[in-house]
Amino acid sequence: MLGSAALLVVAAVLSLAVGARPMALSEVWSGLVDPHSAAYPVVREMRLPRTLLGLEVGTALGLAGGVMQALTRNPLADPGLLGINAGASAAVVTGITVLGIGSLSGYVWFAFLGAAAVSVLVWAVGGGRTATPGRLALAGAAINAVLYAYVSAVQLLDTASLDAMRFWTVGSLAASGASATVFIAPFIAVGLIAVAVLARPLNALALGDDSARALGARPALVRAGSIVAITLLCGAATAACGPIVFVGLLVPHLVRPLTGPDMRWLLAVSALVAPFVLLSADVLGRVLARPAEVQVGIVTAVAGGAFFIWAVRRTRAVAV
Repeated sequence: MLGSAALLVVAAVLSLAVGARPMALSEVWSGLVDPHSAAYPVVREMRLPRTLLGLEVGTALGLAGGVMQALTRNPLADPGLLGINAGASAAVVTGITVLGIGSLSGYVWFAFLGAAAVSVLVWAVGGGRTATPGRLALAGAAINAVLYAYVSAVQLLDTASLDAMRFWTVGSLAASGASATVFIAPFIAVGLIAVAVLARPLNALALGDDSARALGARPALVRAGSIVAITLLCGAATAACGPIVFVGLLVPHLVRPLTGPDMRWLLAVSALVAPFVLLSADVLGRVLARPAEVQVGIVTAVAGGAFFIWAVRRTRAVAV
């Protein structure tokens, strides 16, 4: 856990120092503490809010992925793969196009509504109480495809909406200002508290409903609380940065060999590793196309896609 925290600190420092204009650590420090420094506008007003937003969103996505994998008992479950992010995206795009919503304070409520609606829909289509991991994955993939087709169609048919959404829909930490960091913090904090409360009951739920009841857990309440937590975390993250995929899938797999199946440790370490992964991807995107940059959602999609292929092949090999 100390190693994960150290890696996160390194990623945060790089996020402050690396960009179109690389800075020495002395310049970064001066830009943080000295309002008269030439680096102050770049570090304090641009890179610091972006770094803090990456910390918040990375934590939210990592925790949501860990909870979702535990809830569905599916190692390939992810807010992006199961359509949760797509639901938030579709709702936000509808708000922008139909109602003219143009602020984060408007986006976030639509994002929560879309994330919650798709969570319930995937659960229902996947079979409800009789849902299996495979059926949930298939239901999520189908709903995900339909919703992203809808988002693409809206963008093609409405040029004004396309201009408003083009950076948001690929997933970017740069598109939101400092206000986004402050605005989504309470929602992520509530989601984080909910996850902390659910960690022990999720351990019991992994043994099956009957065993969970024998250990004092209430499976229906645990599932409902998990869906609320996932909705809060994914809704806030998607509203602020757009749909960023694969972080929730990747991080629990990276953490599990170190922590074992205990959800208390897995979620705690995921909360450190996920923002490290997101900030590292963001820094890499700034370096690859300097002085321009590749949006973080594209970097995570490429890297996560490669990991997903590896994970599927590995799972298949183990099954065989």
